[in-house]
Formats: sequence, structure tokens, C-alpha cells
Amino acid sequence: MTDTLPGYVLQLLAAIGVLAYGIGSVPFGLLLTQLGGAGDIRAIGSGNIGATNVLRTGRRGLAAATLLLDGGKGAFAVLCGFILSPFHTAPAMAVAALCAVIGHCFPIWLKFKGGKGVATGLGAALALSPLAGLACCALWLGVAKLTRISSAGALAAFVALPVLLVLLDGGPRGPIPLAGLLIAVLVIARHHGNIRRLLNGTEPRIGRKTP
Repeated sequence: MTDTLPGYVLQLLAAIGVLAYGIGSVPFGLLLTQLGGAGDIRAIGSGNIGATNVLRTGRRGLAAATLLLDGGKGAFAVLCGFILSPFHTAPAMAVAALCAVIGHCFPIWLKFKGGKGVATGLGAALALSPLAGLACCALWLGVAKLTRISSAGALAAFVALPVLLVLLDGGPRGPIPLAGLLIAVLVIARHHGNIRRLLNGTEPRIGRKTP
């Protein structure tokens, strides 16, 4: 893809990537828990800055706000890519989506120790392909409700994401399905500990505090 794009477009895509990384790296979970008097989320439960760990504080409102804002920043980053590159929207949106998730997982402000990218990835997926994004959200919620294990729902959603983007976005060779694949690989890799606990039956269920 990149070898067919002129130099100025590559520079624009790089700038979009940096902007999207900055958007994705805003640690809403940490900010909301500190502002809400719930302490430093990194010292609670799993130490993760995402909505699932915020829920372990017992502050459901903060957890819901974190989920919406983390998802919103993924969607907003993709929207910025769409607006800033009107003639190469698919590559720009793909770059923005991937870089927003990278920003959430590895925020420079927190010494590159961030979240697992689930909400941000789903928000980006909704902006890339609303049908695929909605299907992934439904799968995430359905599996999480059935198993009462948040990570099981997340893993199911991101395993399905690249497949859904290929089916709904015109084939496997475009930039958007490629971005979906890379996002899925990143999110699944960030869940390596959860996968290990799922396999040995020790993964915490929703509503149960992590020791």
C-alpha cells in the first residue's frame, strides 16, 4: 500500500498516526478515579487503567465513564484521520485506529504502561466499520454475560474483528482489514495473562474482586 502513495501522503499519514497516538494515550481510567476520589487505579486489582479494573473500585459510574471515554477516543482518532485525509481516507483511518490503540496500551505519560486496548479498539472498530464494530460489541457483551468473564468476551470480539472486517469491508487486502488484524493481535497479546488464567480456570469473574 505505502509504495504507491506519494511522499506528502506518507508524511500526512505519519502526522495522523502521531495525533492518534496522543488521543489514544489519554488515560481516562486513571484520571477519573483520581478525580473521583477512588485513588490510583494502578494500585487496585490488576493495576490496569481500563474500565474493568475501574469497576473493581466499586464505582460503577466511573467504570461506565471510562468505558465510554476510552471507546470514544478510538472513534475520535479514526474520525480525525477521515477528516484530515479526504483523498486517502481508508489508509488514514486505518493508521489512526491502530495508533490510537497503541497509544492506549503504551501511553508515554505512564512510562508506556497502559491498558489492554479493548474499549479503544472497539471504538475504533465502530468508526472503521459500524456493522463490524457493532457485531464485535454484541459478541463481547454476549460472551461476557454468558461466562461472567470480561476477558473471554474481549478475546472473542477481537478474534472475530479481522474476519468481520474482511467480510464487510471489501476483502482482505485493504488497509482497514489489515488494521483490524494488527489491533486484534495487539489486544490478544495484551491478554496473555488472562489467557493463561482462562486455561487453568483461575480467571476472575465479573463482580468478584481480584486479590
